[in-house]
Amino acid sequence: MVDDEELLELVEMEVRDLLSEYDFPGDDVPVIKGSALKALEGEPEWEEKIVELMDAVDSYIPTPERDTEKPFMMPVEDVFSITGRGTVATGRVERGQVKVGDVVEIIGLAEEAKSTTVTGVEMFQEGGRHTPFFSNYRPQFYFRTTDVTGVINLPEGVEMVMPGDNIEMNVELISPIALEEGTKFSIREGGRTVGAGVVASIQK
Repeated sequence: MVDDEELLELVEMEVRDLLSEYDFPGDDVPVIKGSALKALEGEPEWEEKIVELMDAVDSYIPTPERDTEKPFMMPVEDVFSITGRGTVATGRVERGQVKVGDVVEIIGLAEEAKSTTVTGVEMFQEGGRHTPFFSNYRPQFYFRTTDVTGVINLPEGVEMVMPGDNIEMNVELISPIALEEGTKFSIREGGRTVGAGVVASIQK
């Protein structure tokens, strides 16, 4: 661990400034100083810091409201065939609940819905890009169950977008699709989710 208190305070100030730069409440966010490595090695002082960190998460981050009363709906983003598991569909649950053994209907791309039984449920997160992108970047945009290639045009004066940046940008979809302001979407590249956003306005 770093023993220089002034250096630790300087790092904390820089982190808070960075959070404020991206419109987070940098001055109010709780900061817990600790060492995950030392905690894993069993040192009590740092184990307590992990407990303190999780207490801060529980008290500071509100529990999201989940629409669990409506019927289950999950737009399918991708489908894989895995040996020993069969067909695996991935996506984000937008409402309702599902558990192993439930019968669900697959709707779309065919006139009749197809029923299937849920044999497993897993939750995971994928990492985003690790390199910047520029204007004319052409990833896949996923709007609910529709995916379409879009050409990104960055705002004037913005040369590139670094991993972790928030940006307002213009996207020209190569095919017309049905969407509206406020529609959420994900951005995928090479089978990985690399970004997400919301439609702010539609230019005709």
